[in-house]
Amino acid sequence: APFAYRPLENLENTPYVCLRLPTGGGKTLLGAHTISTTAQAFLEQDFPLVLWLVPTNTIRRQTLDTLKNPRHPNREALTEKFGSHVLVLDIAEFTQIRPQDIRSKAVVLVGTIQTLRVDSTEGRKVYDHNEDLEPHYVNIPKNLEGLEKIEEGPGQGTIKFSFRNLLALHRPLVIVDEAHNATSKLSIEVMQRVNPACIVEFTATPAGNSNILHSVSASELKAEDMIKLPVVLTEHQTWQEAITSAVQTREKLQQLVLNERDYIRPIVLFQAEDKG
Repeated sequence: APFAYRPLENLENTPYVCLRLPTGGGKTLLGAHTISTTAQAFLEQDFPLVLWLVPTNTIRRQTLDTLKNPRHPNREALTEKFGSHVLVLDIAEFTQIRPQDIRSKAVVLVGTIQTLRVDSTEGRKVYDHNEDLEPHYVNIPKNLEGLEKIEEGPGQGTIKFSFRNLLALHRPLVIVDEAHNATSKLSIEVMQRVNPACIVEFTATPAGNSNILHSVSASELKAEDMIKLPVVLTEHQTWQEAITSAVQTREKLQQLVLNERDYIRPIVLFQAEDKG
């Protein structure tokens, strides 16, 4: 069904879409395939620059590990399209990017939204002038519009050799993995600064103003044997029924494990969202 598209604030020309799928549904694999699909069908680039944002440092490390491992399906999804022309880096390693990498490789930078906060230590590195990045700016006019300038001292008024400016210059594809606050004030400010060509969000719990292109239910994934863990799934019409059933199931499991030699404690997990 058609829906009213809602762009992000001051990013009216940047497509922002959301794909909704349950936790454990393979968001990282889909994200990897999204890079080649978007590069070909929308960006019309042989080698895209990708900013891949995840919610936590733990997931950042896991994502990096799978995207760097040549035998992992997540990396194979990139190799299938780009062959050996792939560079995957932690966002903190941005000084390792060379101008020829951007011209001849799909460059994927993985980080958290917190890394790009201006008031964080890592964020300041992202926005600071950095001489190591000078080779990227050799043929760029020193007063190019839309890039942050040096405010004082030597070079005042000329563009900063910053990672933020490098992103804004090349307009990355931004992949947002399960960052529930992708449309928060902070996140939108970060998006505005990096000047994305396109934003694709993968989440189990979209915000109210997400532009959901496609939605997959847990039952659909289970029917296709696509849920990673051994999951016994029951869906309910209301949250009250879901909570009641969850508590009753926990109590049943508690009775089952009383005779086990090892100590097992069944638990129920509830996920709380921001009000509204």
